[in-house]
Amino acid sequence: MAIEFKLPSLGQGVTSVDVGSLLVAAGDTIDADQEVIEIETEKAVVPLPCPHAGKIVKLHVKVGDKVSEGAVLLTLEPIATATTAAPKAPVVQPVAPKVAPPTPVVESSKPIPVAASTPASVVSPAAVTAPVASTAPASDAAPPPPAGPATRRMARELGVELRRVKGTGPGGRITADDLHAFVRHSLGSASPLVATSGAIVIPPLPDFTHFGPIERQPMSKLGKASAANLSLAWQIIPHVTQHETVDITELEASRKRFAQAEGAPKVTMTVLAMKAIVAALKSFPQFNSSYDATSGDIVFKRYFHIGVAVDTEHGLVVPVLRNVDQKTVLALAAELTDLSHRARSRRLQISDMQGGCFTITNLGGIGGSFFTPIVNYPEVAILGMSRATQQYVIRNGQPEIRLMLPLSLSYDHRVINGADAARFVVKLSGLLSDPFQLLSEA
Repeated sequence: MAIEFKLPSLGQGVTSVDVGSLLVAAGDTIDADQEVIEIETEKAVVPLPCPHAGKIVKLHVKVGDKVSEGAVLLTLEPIATATTAAPKAPVVQPVAPKVAPPTPVVESSKPIPVAASTPASVVSPAAVTAPVASTAPASDAAPPPPAGPATRRMARELGVELRRVKGTGPGGRITADDLHAFVRHSLGSASPLVATSGAIVIPPLPDFTHFGPIERQPMSKLGKASAANLSLAWQIIPHVTQHETVDITELEASRKRFAQAEGAPKVTMTVLAMKAIVAALKSFPQFNSSYDATSGDIVFKRYFHIGVAVDTEHGLVVPVLRNVDQKTVLALAAELTDLSHRARSRRLQISDMQGGCFTITNLGGIGGSFFTPIVNYPEVAILGMSRATQQYVIRNGQPEIRLMLPLSLSYDHRVINGADAARFVVKLSGLLSDPFQLLSEA
């Protein structure tokens, strides 16, 4: 009797995935728990094992297909001579929903919908598909949808009409999670939210073919997720960026001597910056926090997980190194090398990109002087590092050539004021310019 292998549940809030690659073909014989398909989430590729053994009769999907939970992936005939046993449930890395609570903005008597945009910078962990009601404006005569006071206040702040959000709570009640998911879905969708009276919407693009030849390419799943996350972060976080140049002459000399040790993992300036950042976070705990817009609380974290942006051919991802304060420089260097390799080969798990407290993005290997990185929501700060250059500086009244590293610290101005941001940068600069100080505090 033929067996149908269906897409299992992938976790709360995830209703569909893309088929990344097929690892088997019709006519192949497979063992129980053999990986047969790679499914693609917004930031990772997850191999999917089939709990059944047998000969594949038919593949029901092809590369690029979008499939939902319960969809038939393949049909196989069990091997007649095989001893039967209770099949084990497929082991699939759960895809945790990344629902980001929105942030208060200035209230207006007329709601303004959140508009989609596609800035290019660090990404944070992926958007989710939201339960969306019809985008047609609802009649004012209809009864108000069920929702709590906090949810209604949040909807007013974000300019979202609650009648267009499908509630998943008891009796169709709209929860904060429903509202968050609706906003994130709208940011990542191809069309903007329907405008209410007096609202601003994104106008459609002109027909560029009138001016010359064009080519259209669909944005990748990772690109769409990044666009949605960055749009959300840019719109709800009041960004300020503090710039500084740091003298890393002694630190770079020490790094090069240390990196020459045989068999040692490569210690990069990013690894040293991670240790310096942890010391600065301990001195300024507001940088290791998140703002809860629902309650108005600041959530202080007592752990130190640092995300590092990694440039891949598929887009930017941010794997997270956990408990940086408890690891040696060598251990961090080895771990960062491993995470970077897995990021570029699309073998990161969802859990590898969750739980960050602070993010580093280093463009020094490419070039540039300063830039304005976008805060990786729900964090409150991110450090950008540019290319270090030899510059003349005045030391003890005399000009000297020193290696100067440009730093760009973007932060959430609701949680961090400018004076504290300047103090944080001064602290960080002192740690990076003095290897002994870094050694004593990291």
